[in-house]
Amino acid sequence: MEPSCKDPNVPASLLKLWYRELYEPLIPFELYDRCIECKGTKEALHIVSELPEINRLVLNYFIRFLQKFVREEIVTETKMDENNLAMVMAPNCLRCDSDDPTVIFENARKEMAFVRTLIRELDTSGAAEDFK
Repeated sequence: MEPSCKDPNVPASLLKLWYRELYEPLIPFELYDRCIECKGTKEALHIVSELPEINRLVLNYFIRFLQKFVREEIVTETKMDENNLAMVMAPNCLRCDSDDPTVIFENARKEMAFVRTLIRELDTSGAAEDFK
């Protein structure tokens, strides 16, 4: 069956919208500060291990999905490397609760770094099995 939508931006936008519209982000507000102050892979992975089970499972599945897009042959076609994916997707995983534009802007870089670390380092090999 041929998909009726030929524009890949449509499903990507719908996915981002779904994550963004969650009542609470995948990474709960109480872990936000730890995420943006995270100093390395080990700390980032530890934060993920502390997530509520459903958040952890969905985040693992989501990161596994993003990891498929950072393969060289895909990046050559899409131009969406791990940095670009982290920039576009970080606001959907982490949500800054400040109204101050300066804080939001400064934290955006840290949010991107955290998500980029997950894309690079999170072992999502068991993600598919978690949903059986």
